[in-house]
Amino acid sequence: MRIRGAVLDRSGADRPYADSAPLSVVDLELAPPGPGEVLVEVEAAGVCHSDLSVIDGARPRPTPMLLGHEAAGRVAALGDGVSDLDVGQRVVLAFLPRCGSCAGCASAGRFPCVPGSAANAAGELLGGGRRLTLDGAPVHHHLGVSGFATHAVVDRRSVVPVGDAVPAEVAALLGCAVLTGGGAILNAGAVAPGESVAVVGLGGVGLAAVLTAVAVGAGEIVGIDPVPAKRATAEALGATRTLHPDEAGGLTVDCAVEAAGAAPAVETAVGVTGPGGRAVVVGLTHPDARAAVSPLHLVSGGRSIVGSYLGSSVPSRDVPRFVELWSAGRLPVERLVSGHLGLDGLNAAMDALADATALRQVVTP
Repeated sequence: MRIRGAVLDRSGADRPYADSAPLSVVDLELAPPGPGEVLVEVEAAGVCHSDLSVIDGARPRPTPMLLGHEAAGRVAALGDGVSDLDVGQRVVLAFLPRCGSCAGCASAGRFPCVPGSAANAAGELLGGGRRLTLDGAPVHHHLGVSGFATHAVVDRRSVVPVGDAVPAEVAALLGCAVLTGGGAILNAGAVAPGESVAVVGLGGVGLAAVLTAVAVGAGEIVGIDPVPAKRATAEALGATRTLHPDEAGGLTVDCAVEAAGAAPAVETAVGVTGPGGRAVVVGLTHPDARAAVSPLHLVSGGRSIVGSYLGSSVPSRDVPRFVELWSAGRLPVERLVSGHLGLDGLNAAMDALADATALRQVVTP
């Protein structure tokens, strides 16, 4: 079928992206869903730093690639063997599929699915291969989703159904920002009621961590970010106080979540982790980035550093948990949305993201 989507031809384009236009919105061909696959009509997709990091080259991926990995939509068709979904059902698209049988899947979310990670790195679906072509040439999938499009074919294992009561933009953000930031609190950080939390980096993922910390009854919740507007947003969402990174000296918390994807933020998170505490690192830094950490600081205080991809989440397990919190009014995910746009506005949206002037911009294809 003919669809419309935003395709990245190359990484490393000059800024501003509104002028260099690394993303081209084009018509391309999408094959029908094969066995074990689902065709989804995309309703909403969030603009995330993991998309930007492919554009700027910090996360090298094969191109051409149809970007977008945080999305939700309605089932439009089912491939052979898919009998547990209904056409018309709203679903969250999860960017880390789980095969269910590898060592990663046996870890209850502690580390990623091995075949799923390999498929994502290759720009393929979990079942193998690509379903997108442009002028007869193959186009790679972004993290098994490619949500910056009118439609997507995904592996059934990349899909989590939700009820119609969950708005499309909320469902989309559940697939990345909330699974990552919220999962850092629920899973990797295992924050108990009354424990103190610091969140370093107050973008969409960091603010999802703040919301989740509030939802689980954390005690002091400190937001740390150099941008005053982001600190103000964190306070509005329930942070008990906020700090510039330069003001974090002397702070100690039970759990620190790094959500900035930068080495200095990792150093700040480890630095504010108190004795017996844990620093959870969920931000994706440039491959060459290095952070300086004192081994004595870890050993003398019994501190731990936990690397956590997707918040150590299992989408099929954790999306329903977050839906339950949202339904109870305890996780107002919609407050993370800072703007709406169409596919044609994506290049400018990437500028806003790079300039730290937007939280979660939502694309309606």
